[in-house]
Amino acid sequence: MRCERIDADWLRAHPLPAVQSGADKNARGRVLVAGGAEFVPGALRLTGEAALRAGAGKLQMATVRSAAMSLGVLVPEAAMIALPAQEDGEIAAEAAQILAPRISACDALIVGPGMSVSKETDELVAGLLSAADPPSAIILDAAALTSVRDLAPLVRAHERDMILTPHHGEMAILSGRSEQAVAADPQAAAADMARHFGAVVLLKGKRSFIAGPDGMLLSHEVDCVGLATGGSGDVLAGLVGGLSARGAEPIEAAAWAIWIHGQAGQRLAKQVGPVGFLARELLPLIPALLHEASRQ
Repeated sequence: MRCERIDADWLRAHPLPAVQSGADKNARGRVLVAGGAEFVPGALRLTGEAALRAGAGKLQMATVRSAAMSLGVLVPEAAMIALPAQEDGEIAAEAAQILAPRISACDALIVGPGMSVSKETDELVAGLLSAADPPSAIILDAAALTSVRDLAPLVRAHERDMILTPHHGEMAILSGRSEQAVAADPQAAAADMARHFGAVVLLKGKRSFIAGPDGMLLSHEVDCVGLATGGSGDVLAGLVGGLSARGAEPIEAAAWAIWIHGQAGQRLAKQVGPVGFLARELLPLIPALLHEASRQ
């Protein structure tokens, strides 16, 4: 199985859509992020800001009502949608009815950051996918992606507009393999799930693999243990969503996102130290790194 390495040459050959001079915020892409919970109310801040730092023009964030106001103050650039919660503080399944009318008005929908695995989460994700307008790019992260383990026909209905971003543990749940089996052959796990779901799969790790449903396979390796920290994956999901909203094809959005994420980690490792930098410190580096990579 041929696997291409994501490097400067690959990025040059697959440039991001240019932001036209004079483009308004709607033309730069509209992102809707749904997730979070009372236990992790700040996850959406990382994902939402990453989408804006990646160049998206408008952002809406949807989370449990108890966290919505404070999150809106923390990210004043975003519009907030307050959602009903379960007794445990997770988003309730009926929130899908609130979000459904808004999905068709966004260019990228990100679901899952800060959410936990539960039956209601499964129902919420199924409801959102049933309502989603196929032209929207959909990024499923964290608990939202494990919720589709038995929903392959629903995922495939969105054809090539779906991106799944599991780490090894989530891939184990998604694929039914053990985590050890995923770690032993992550390349095959990513490729198999991409074919099964008809989606782009970004399997995260020290060496990450991106697989497309057409058999395309990419890899990216970064030696940066500091990226193994809480919130790092939330930033990556936002990067994927922001680039998708700008018009990047799913495989290109995933590849550019994992590259920029790794570059930001390496830069912080030099400036701050190999471990101890925070996921939110990745965010201010994103625009300059994208600009530099686009000019190579």
